Amino acid sequence: MYSKDGESYFIVDAHIALWDARPDNQLNVHGKQFIDCFYDYHRNLSPASELWPYEEYLYYGGERLMKDLFTDGYVDHAIFQPARLGAFYRNGFGQTEEAFALARQHPDKLTYNHCWDPRFEQAGLDQLRRDAGRFGLKGVKLYTAEWHGDSRGYKLDDPWSRRYLETAQELGIKNIHIHKGPTIRPLDRDAFDVADVDQVATDFPELNFVVEHCGLPRLEDFCWIATQEPNVHAGLAVAMPFIHTRPRYFAQIIGELLYWLDEDRIQFSSDYALWTPRWLVERFVDFQIPEDMDEYPPLTVAQKKKILGLNAAAMYDIPVPAAYQLTPAVVA
Repeated sequence: MYSKDGESYFIVDAHIALWDARPDNQLNVHGKQFIDCFYDYHRNLSPASELWPYEEYLYYGGERLMKDLFTDGYVDHAIFQPARLGAFYRNGFGQTEEAFALARQHPDKLTYNHCWDPRFEQAGLDQLRRDAGRFGLKGVKLYTAEWHGDSRGYKLDDPWSRRYLETAQELGIKNIHIHKGPTIRPLDRDAFDVADVDQVATDFPELNFVVEHCGLPRLEDFCWIATQEPNVHAGLAVAMPFIHTRPRYFAQIIGELLYWLDEDRIQFSSDYALWTPRWLVERFVDFQIPEDMDEYPPLTVAQKKKILGLNAAAMYDIPVPAAYQLTPAVVA
């Protein structure tokens, strides 16, 4: 929870990870390329006071995660969005067992989402059914640019992808988070294109498609899709730190999202551990669109409260104490 100027904000960090990129888990040079690219984003977009040493960044563990999010970071609830990256990491990049154990230990604070890859075809579908039962899945995180054998990515509207979405719907997994954002070395830029969201959002209206990183650098493409598809949502991972390095660019991003989607379909996330939530929450609460960018209206307290937590809480049925819910005065 974060409070300032008499207002209290319920914080849901909707995109976090617990990864292991240490050398003994790197399967090949691409594992090092991937985490080095992550670290470059961290180093280039963070305030100097928030920088981590490289060795700590490779693996930080559950104890530090709990401290950074819940002791220091104002977060009330957080959602794991793992990436497997089995072609680059011996035991996977996202640490399934450790993250799930933390979520079981702290069910009031953590939700564990899992992942799938439709290129595993029927074997993967069978695994999805087992995973749904074991993890109690409400959501998944998809990485369409992940490598698998000779394939360097897949589309959401591929035939096997559709079968997985059908199965997810059958199993009650309603929240489909998709990495559609900046290129991460060595993955291919085109495999993150947002166009494939359009067809599946139309064909699966009962599912929520949360486009993580809001399609950056394809913000305009994303917005034109999302304005037509009411079940498409924007995740602010990667967008958030521009509030520090390029505040006018962040103002453009949030202004365009509010114009096309409105405040009910935008979700805050720190993308931990690329960044930690504390400074992002503080700066977003204080942030206002510059007056000379008058094509965008000022951000309201109600909009900030929805984006910082109430939207994701509604999607995941996370209880919100009455003190943090919107009152008629705030809504107005």
